[in-house]
Amino acid sequence: MAEYACRTDRLIIAQGNICPLCGQSNLTTKWNGQIVVLNVEKSEVAKKLGIKVNGAYALNIND
Repeated sequence: MAEYACRTDRLIIAQGNICPLCGQSNLTTKWNGQIVVLNVEKSEVAKKLGIKVNGAYALNIND
């Protein structure tokens, strides 16, 4: 099964066709690189990338 990434906030979604963060259906399978944030309050990387919710995120959207 393909994983999708939201073009708006880069959240990786394993199933469904709507991003649970932004509510949009602007998804793609053309992404690479992944970061998993487990604790946004303590993650310096999450702060630099503007990530506000724990989860898996694509580093690059290719289209």
